[in-house]
Amino acid sequence: MLRIAITGPESSGKTTLAKALAAHYGVPWVPEFAREYLEGLGRPYVEEDLVRIAEGQREAEERSAEQKPSILICDTDLLVIRIWAREKFGRVDPRLEEMTSALPYQHALLCRPDIPWAPDPLRENPDDRERLFAVYQTELEASKRPYVIVHGNRQERLHHAVATIDHRIF
Repeated sequence: MLRIAITGPESSGKTTLAKALAAHYGVPWVPEFAREYLEGLGRPYVEEDLVRIAEGQREAEERSAEQKPSILICDTDLLVIRIWAREKFGRVDPRLEEMTSALPYQHALLCRPDIPWAPDPLRENPDDRERLFAVYQTELEASKRPYVIVHGNRQERLHHAVATIDHRIF
């Protein structure tokens, strides 16, 4: 199974791309667990919530992987949560660091924030996306995980992502 992580700063098109790729290949996609978790929280999140979010994301991915699809599209990854922890709380909980040390993805698609910001009550950084994009790129390079940058409009992003995935499969 080829496990693809779609990563990048807020409002950079991750969910739209995940849905489009899943439809294109006829495979499952794993939604961002943080959204479901935070919408049901009923209070501002705290650092401990990020560990719970990471655990939930990992569990959701493993449940989807049990179906043994040829490709598993993950609408976020634990790298997002690790960067989020450092940005929001100035540190990364050791449990979260441990979870992100063994990322099971064979490839990442890093979404450039070159699309308009889409307001959402859960989003926090409308004016800092380019700096955060650089943080993601630095983290991916440090992890030595293969990745490509996807950019442009929806069709351009999908075309580039499909070409990348097809190259990995065929």
